[in-house]
Amino acid sequence: MSENFTGCLKCEKGILLPLSDYGRDGAPIMYKAWVCNNPECGFNIRIDNGEISIGRELGTSNK
Repeated sequence: MSENFTGCLKCEKGILLPLSDYGRDGAPIMYKAWVCNNPECGFNIRIDNGEISIGRELGTSNK
């Protein structure tokens, strides 16, 4: 699979990578979040319950 991803506009070094998840009923949610692959940057965009959040602090899930 060949995909073209956009570069990160914040750091201009990384690439925004899409992340997928599963909804409450187990349905797949494609591209729920986009995260810069540059560890020094940490830029991210996320969709939660129809709301877009930008730059939320990244962390490890307890799940």
